[in-house]
Amino acid sequence: MNINNLKTYVWVASLGSFRKAAEILHTTQPAVSNRIASLESELGVILFERVPGPAPIALTAKGVELLPFAEKILLLQEEIKQRGMNKNKDSGIIRIGVSETIVHSWLPAFLQTLNIEMPNLEVELTVDVTTELSKALAARTIDLAFLMGPVLEPTTVNLALCNFPLVWVAGAGLDIPDRRLELDELTQWPILTYARNTKPFREIKDRFREESSKSVRFISSSSLAACFRLAVDNVGVATLPKSMVQQALAHQVVKALDVAWTPTELNFTATYLASPYNSLVESSARLAVRTANNYIDSDINEIIIGGPLTRPRQPAESEAS
Repeated sequence: MNINNLKTYVWVASLGSFRKAAEILHTTQPAVSNRIASLESELGVILFERVPGPAPIALTAKGVELLPFAEKILLLQEEIKQRGMNKNKDSGIIRIGVSETIVHSWLPAFLQTLNIEMPNLEVELTVDVTTELSKALAARTIDLAFLMGPVLEPTTVNLALCNFPLVWVAGAGLDIPDRRLELDELTQWPILTYARNTKPFREIKDRFREESSKSVRFISSSSLAACFRLAVDNVGVATLPKSMVQQALAHQVVKALDVAWTPTELNFTATYLASPYNSLVESSARLAVRTANNYIDSDINEIIIGGPLTRPRQPAESEAS
């Protein structure tokens, strides 16, 4: 039985399209059709049928029944390859999407270790907000995402990475009382925060709406470095990961505010699609978990704004598939 035919079968089943499978497999749509026809002829069954709706094809009952067996064969093939070769021979391209909070923490350590353990692996890095990374993962334009998770889809695997508590900070030039502040009092200044299409922004906006009758001016940005810079320059009050601003707090570049309410800490996962199985993606995801768990303060681990980072609190590893 031809492995390429089985792989094509699994990709077409996953994507619901001969054309999309051809793009992923770097071949033509007629070639995909021929592979499926060859497999169907060999098995003596019809695996796909045309259906009305957005997805032009769907698995037949027999196609659904046989799919787990095809996936298992491909998984065993990958395991044989992995056991038969040295890890350092891993090669190819992995497309990784990353939330900016991770960029400012252990991403450099992860990439350094990845380069040592898989020196032949090329990395394409995308930095974006979680909503866009989730879309890219579903569209298969990235292979692995470090994002605010988990992504609760049946086809995904989520490995717990780390949690980042948030803190309110402001530039030393703002005349803010040195005492416990109610959230309502912060409305005197613009609120520098995450992009509007993010979970932290929605939580912050809803909380202000609940607790304050005053108008709130938001300056939202997909760049945490920009929010920090604006806070340093006394443009407004920002809520940022504590690990990102700890060195700036120590040097009094900004000051921490004692506010009665702080947004929920950020929970991150390494998320990827379970099928078709990709050993490089799984190995990279587990390396990310290891890096997050082993992250230790170091003078060489610096973020854009300068200064060492702190190690975030680590939750137990979990999976949702």
